[in-house]
Amino acid sequence: MKFRFLLWMLGRMMSKASKTNPAFQKQLDGKDLTFMLHTLDGKVARHFVVKNNRLESRSGVVQNPAFALGFRDAAFGYNTMQAKNKQLAFMQGIQDKNIQIQGDTMLVMWFQGMMKHLMPKKSKPKTE
Repeated sequence: MKFRFLLWMLGRMMSKASKTNPAFQKQLDGKDLTFMLHTLDGKVARHFVVKNNRLESRSGVVQNPAFALGFRDAAFGYNTMQAKNKQLAFMQGIQDKNIQIQGDTMLVMWFQGMMKHLMPKKSKPKTE
């Protein structure tokens, strides 16, 4: 349930960023594709549609995505996406075959690059 909620929230955050965040919008420029995040056991799937510099999220499986990230199960997917060092967690998961990539691996790197634009900037502490 946590993984399903995480994917839903990710979709909401990316949809909002596609409307309000210039850095995120720049990443979407010229892209027209669909990608999917799912569990390999088939219990959880969410796909994301990038079109006209906007991003929409929908539940369920989509046929022929540009790329798909499949996680061993929901708990593993949640833990990987919540890891402090996400890049290391993804690389370890791929190496251990707990994460499977289907489709264009360059687009997976594009997706991971987009994620850094979702987190709010931390304000620097004021010096008095």
